[in-house]
Amino acid sequence: QAAKVLMVGAGGIGCELLKTLALSGFSDIHVIDLDTIEVSNLNRQFLFRKSHVGQSKAHVARDAILKFRPNINIESHHANVKDAQFNVDFFKQFNVVLNGLDNLDARRHVNRLCLAAEVPLVESGTTGFLGQVTVHVKGKTECYECQPKPIPKSYPVCTITSTPSKFVHCIVWAKELLFAKLFGDKNQDNDLNVHSKDGSSSKLDVFERDVDEDLDQYAQRIYDHVFGYNIEVALENEETWKNRRRPNPVYIRDTLPEAVKQNGSSWDCSNDHEEPSAMASLGLTNPQEIWTLAENSRVLLEAFKLFFEKREKEIGNLVFDKDDQLAVEFVTAAANIRAHSFGIPLHSLFEAKGVAGNIVHAVATTNAIIAGLIVIEAIKVLQDDYKNYRMTYCLEHPTKKLLLMPVEPFEPNPSCYVCSETPLLLDVNTKVTKLKEVIDKIIKSKLGMNLPLVMIGSTLVFEDGDGLEEDEAANYALNLEKVLAELPAPVINGTKLTVEDFQQELSCSINIKHREEFDEEKEPDGMVLSGWSAPVEKQINSNGENKSAASSSSARATDDTVEDPSKPGMKRKLDELLETKENCDASSSAQVVEDDDDCTMLDGNPALIKKKRLQ
Repeated sequence: QAAKVLMVGAGGIGCELLKTLALSGFSDIHVIDLDTIEVSNLNRQFLFRKSHVGQSKAHVARDAILKFRPNINIESHHANVKDAQFNVDFFKQFNVVLNGLDNLDARRHVNRLCLAAEVPLVESGTTGFLGQVTVHVKGKTECYECQPKPIPKSYPVCTITSTPSKFVHCIVWAKELLFAKLFGDKNQDNDLNVHSKDGSSSKLDVFERDVDEDLDQYAQRIYDHVFGYNIEVALENEETWKNRRRPNPVYIRDTLPEAVKQNGSSWDCSNDHEEPSAMASLGLTNPQEIWTLAENSRVLLEAFKLFFEKREKEIGNLVFDKDDQLAVEFVTAAANIRAHSFGIPLHSLFEAKGVAGNIVHAVATTNAIIAGLIVIEAIKVLQDDYKNYRMTYCLEHPTKKLLLMPVEPFEPNPSCYVCSETPLLLDVNTKVTKLKEVIDKIIKSKLGMNLPLVMIGSTLVFEDGDGLEEDEAANYALNLEKVLAELPAPVINGTKLTVEDFQQELSCSINIKHREEFDEEKEPDGMVLSGWSAPVEKQINSNGENKSAASSSSARATDDTVEDPSKPGMKRKLDELLETKENCDASSSAQVVEDDDDCTMLDGNPALIKKKRLQ
């Protein structure tokens, strides 16, 4: 009752956690969440009702709890935890921080603030029937970043553009290439072929609309180009198809001959719905139905036109969003037409949305179990009972009669650049690489710093954030465009960079190693960071679908142990608990690092991480 608790996230886990905290006797709770309530949240975030759609999750969750616990104090913040107001001093007022976040970036940020403020952190995540709770206490256990975290599965551009063999390849093509080309940033690089069949045409980009071209003609021309002509171009390379199934070009005249004859659509395209929807326009009501090629073609053309008719102001700035119905319809239809060309089975909109949004559908019960485990660990933290801290994994299937697998926390990783401040090594061509590339690709992207400061010796070459003098900001902007070797304090082989983020109170050193050549396929950034735990991808199977996960090792450890709930005080080899399931390292005890209520990513199995245990 005397503890002051900070809860970050009021979504799937957060709703259950706030309820459990209130019913367990906690009486001083702060809640931070940036999001507003959506209709799709209502099937598992039980503090919210339909009337709350569009309102702040943090505020509504607070009000819901106070109806049955009116005497406790809950302060809600509808804000981003990365905002400047939530600094180290803010975190210092709390006895424990509990995370129910939905993204890796925010998790890393909170981890660093907790380390700087020396406040214990209880981390969590769920994906379907899987879940985890971990405890992170500075100096006693590893921090959240001591082990590698997952990255989204990526695919070679040549596979996506030329030789797709899986439906996910078609989804990536439709989402990242076609959708982005038509509706996204026109200045962004795109690997779609933009040259028309007529080589003498003055049009440099076939995706540009002619001044006198009506919307039907434009839509049909784009359809024929991407599904017909581009496939024909690919077929010209006979070598490619020696050991592969040859794709079939698809033209609008073959799939919808009536549309060509009438120079427009032969169906009623009126749409009076508040949210434009191609399915609604065409009378398609079942998202779990697999559309025919003709239906996919109609959906694609209708979605195309609705974007230009109803959402024209957004074109040029759109980014695919799994919660954007029209975008999902367009991507589903485009992916299915491409899949048909390459002999890949078609999928329903429901299935396609899951693939496009990396969705593993949430289970409310898992969230409730994980919330209970968070509170149990929080109580241990408040009692300073560190010998009984546990990382607990919630499994989908019993493994040797275990559904909840407790594992002792690990000691801090001595090579962790976040909590152990170990120097990093950056291989880079200092003669051609600009400072901007190092900041964007390494310091911000890989190291997760938001407002970095870069020093070379005693020379400050870059600082980010508000409050800079105009001449300082201009000088730093000039430095960004300079190659490393031409900075005011030149960066050469053996130079040491000091990088800091004052908001996170994090500092690390990067030793520079000059290197002339890089493998474009394996080292696309043109630089390689060592000493930083890069994720390792592998395919896993979850709920019957292949998902992407990351693991920190390819072999199991042999000395990992776990408490056996059936025999208190007894420990058993973790391998023994897992060996009965064929793919248990993936589907039974994968470490969950993201809970987006729908969208999740998986981290490594505790059995795959061989480290010294907390003594």
